[in-house]
Amino acid sequence: MIDDQTAAEKSGNSFWRELPILVGVAILVAVLVRAFVLQTFYIPSPSMEHTLNIWDRVLVNKLVYDFREPRRGEIVVFKAPSDWQSGTEGEDFIKRIIGVPGDHLVCCDTQQRLMINGHSIDEPYIYTDDSGTQDPAADEPFDITVPAGRLWVMGDHRSASGDSLEHWEQTENIQEATIKSDSIVGRAFTIFWPVGRATWLTVPKPFDGVPDATPAK
Repeated sequence: MIDDQTAAEKSGNSFWRELPILVGVAILVAVLVRAFVLQTFYIPSPSMEHTLNIWDRVLVNKLVYDFREPRRGEIVVFKAPSDWQSGTEGEDFIKRIIGVPGDHLVCCDTQQRLMINGHSIDEPYIYTDDSGTQDPAADEPFDITVPAGRLWVMGDHRSASGDSLEHWEQTENIQEATIKSDSIVGRAFTIFWPVGRATWLTVPKPFDGVPDATPAK
């Protein structure tokens, strides 16, 4: 018969033998989740203020676009085109999708709002300074159509964002001004740090009324 003390010793020895396996499994799960499901990113620049502030931490869903196409109004992390990068190879950017393939984007209507497929949108998320002055929707007029397989992205802090608008103004080349859909790492769906700024990053209501692009004839 095994006494209680012997049973306890065997149980303790079993735990310590299994602990490295449990730790290894936990690490493997964490690595797989980070690689294929969720990843955290911090915000290093003011280009998305005040939706996202410097040093905010966001959680990014890396699976969502395996099942559907990116949508207007979503905030995405993507691998920046080489001519967008500041010198860091494989640099990640975070911006808001304004136009999807086929969309006709115009700046601006008589109220200085962007127009998407003939529909004007209010953009309450655009940066507003301490005096209450909001950035313009764009600092120069433009009239473009988003090519197939590409996206037009802009920062919420329009005057401090290296985005599609800036690269269009520099080159007037729509390929260089847009990003490839398959360059997206994932959708940022929540701020989780600092705790006082924790919130869901939902699609703003003004995008609900935007009609689909008219197919080319």
